[in-house]
Amino acid sequence: MKTSIATVCLSGGLSEKLEAIAAAGFRGVEIFENDLLSYNGTPADIAKKIADLGLKVITFQPFRDFEGMPSPQRARAFDRAERKFDVMQEIGCDLLLVCSNVSPDSLGGVDRAAADFHELGERAGKRGLRVGFEALAWGRHINDYRDAWEVVRRADHSSIGLVLDTFHTYARKTDLKPMHSIPGDRIFLVQLADAPWLDMDVLSWSRHFRCFPGQGDMPVVEFMRAVMVTGYDGEFSLEIFNDEFRAGSPRSVAVDGQRSLVYLMDQLRDASGAAALDIPPVPPRSKCLGVEFIEFAADDRTADELAQFFSGLGFKKAAQHKSKAVTRWTQGAINLVINKEKEGFAHSHYITHGPSVCAIGLKVQSASATLDRAEKLRDTPFRQKVGPGELEIPAVRGMGGSLLYFLDPTSMLAKVWDVEFEATTPARAGTEAGLATVDHISQSTHYEDMLSWLLFYTSLLDVRKTPQVDVTDPGGIVRSQVIETTDGTLRIALNASQSQRTQSARFLYEYFGAGVQHIAFGTDDIVATVAKLKANGVEILSIPENYYDDLEARVDLPAERLKVLKANNILYDKDADGEYLQIYTQSFKDLFFFEIVERKGYKGFGAINAPIRLNAQSRKARAMSGP
Repeated sequence: MKTSIATVCLSGGLSEKLEAIAAAGFRGVEIFENDLLSYNGTPADIAKKIADLGLKVITFQPFRDFEGMPSPQRARAFDRAERKFDVMQEIGCDLLLVCSNVSPDSLGGVDRAAADFHELGERAGKRGLRVGFEALAWGRHINDYRDAWEVVRRADHSSIGLVLDTFHTYARKTDLKPMHSIPGDRIFLVQLADAPWLDMDVLSWSRHFRCFPGQGDMPVVEFMRAVMVTGYDGEFSLEIFNDEFRAGSPRSVAVDGQRSLVYLMDQLRDASGAAALDIPPVPPRSKCLGVEFIEFAADDRTADELAQFFSGLGFKKAAQHKSKAVTRWTQGAINLVINKEKEGFAHSHYITHGPSVCAIGLKVQSASATLDRAEKLRDTPFRQKVGPGELEIPAVRGMGGSLLYFLDPTSMLAKVWDVEFEATTPARAGTEAGLATVDHISQSTHYEDMLSWLLFYTSLLDVRKTPQVDVTDPGGIVRSQVIETTDGTLRIALNASQSQRTQSARFLYEYFGAGVQHIAFGTDDIVATVAKLKANGVEILSIPENYYDDLEARVDLPAERLKVLKANNILYDKDADGEYLQIYTQSFKDLFFFEIVERKGYKGFGAINAPIRLNAQSRKARAMSGP
C-alpha cells in the first residue's frame, strides 16, 4: 500500500515540512502550490531537496476554476495549466490535481466539462503528464464524485483520471456503491481525511475540522473497502486542513499521520482484497485487563507528604523495593507506587514536573505484542538500565513525557511485586476506606495535542471513544473525551482547553506540561468511605447548598437520602443504566487530586456535575491564595 501526505497538513515552511514528512517514514508527498510559492528557492532547488530526502512528489495541487469557463476565461485557464505543467516538470511531478469549479462565472454541463478535460488531457499527454479531477463538496456544478467520474469517462483520455476524497464524499453523504463500478486504473489518486460530524457549512467544516483517519467520526474504513473493490493500486494520501495541526509540531503531526495509516491498514486486514494492498502484519490492538499500578515521582520531603496523603485515603504501605527508594501502597485492587530515587527516569520527571504521576502500568494480554504494535505505530519505546534481580518491563513514552508500562498475566511480569519488592510490616487495622479499583484516570493536555493522544490510545489499545463533551469551567470551556474498554477495566478522560484560565490550562502551567490531573477510585459504599476519610483527617471538597436545592428539584430522591448526600458533599447523577455518586479530595500541592466514585451501572462520568466541582475548586484555590 503506497501512502503519502500533503504539505498542507503541517505547519512551517516547505523545507521543514518535507523533513518532517521524510522523518515520519513517508515516501510520497503532495505539494501544495502556496508552499512552493513561499519557498525561498527555485523549483529545481526543491526538486533536489525532495530527492535527497528520498521522497517523491505524487501530485501538485490545487488547480482551481478550470472546467466550464466562458471565453476569454477558458483560454486563460489553459494558459495557467501550461504554466503549472512547467513547474511540475521542474519538481519531478507527473500529476496535476484539478478541483471542480466554484467560480460564479462557470457554466454547467457534463459534456462541456468533458470537452475541456479532453483538451487538457491532450496537452498533458504531450508532456508525459496526467490530470486528476476531484469533485469539491461545494463545487458550483460538480460536487459529487459520481458526476466527476462521468466527466472523466466522457473525456475519454488516458491522461485524465478521477481523484476520490473521503471528506468530499461523506460531507454530502454520497452513496459508496456506485464507486464499485469505476475501473481502478481510471482512479489517479485517493485522498483520506476524517472529521467529526458537525452541523455547519461544508467549506468551513473542511477548512478547519478535518483530522486523520481514526480521529473523527467518518467511516473511513468503509470508504477504503469500496475503493478496494475497484482494483485501485495507487497512492493513498492524507489531505488534512486543521487549525490544531497547523499550530503543532510538524514532526509530531507527521508521525500521527503515519500512525493513522498504520491503524487504518490494520483495520482493513480482514477486508476482501487486503492482500492486494500489500498490508504488513501488525499485532492486534491490545486488550487491557486493568490498571496494574500508578507511579508517582517525588523527592524525600514530598514522598513523605504523599505517603501521609495516601494513608489518609486508606492505603497501606505494603512493600519496599529491594534495591531502590520505591514503595508500594495498596488498597483493594489498587497499587500506587512512590518513587524517590535520586537518579533515573522518575527523578528526571520530578525535576521537570514536581510531585506527579510519572508512569502508569497497564495489564494487557501480551506485553511483548503490545510493545511490538506500539513500535509499528511509531510510538516511542522506552528502555533504561535494569538492575540485578529486576524485570525489564516493556514501556513507551506517554503523555507529557510520562511512561506507559505493559505487564501481562502469562509471563514473569505477573510476578513483578514478588520479584522486585519485599513485604513490609502491615499498617494498623482499620485504616482502609473501602477503595477497590481505579475507576478512571483524567489527563490534561494542550488543546492542539488532544487529537494526537486520542489516536495514540485508540490505535494501540482495544478501546472505544465516547462522544466529546464540553464542560463549563469558570475560566472557559474544557473539551473532554473519554476512551474506555467495553467492560470498564480502563477509562481515560482526555481534557483540553483553548482558554488559558481554565483549571485544565492552569494545571499545564503549574505542572510544566501535560499529564495526570486526577485519579478516580471506585468504592461500593461512598457514604462509608467518606466516614473513613473524615476519620483519617482527609478534607473533602465542599459543595454549595444551592446544588442540593437544585438536585432536589431535578431528581426524585427521598428526603433522607438527599440529606445524607448534602452532609457528605456527595455529587449525584443518574442515567438509564443506574446511579453515580462522587466526591473530591483537596488537591495535592495544587497539582493533582483524587475523586471517589460509587458507580451503580451508570456509564458516564458525572458531566452534569463538572461545572459545580470546577467552581468549588476555583473558590478553594482563590481562598488559599489570599486577597
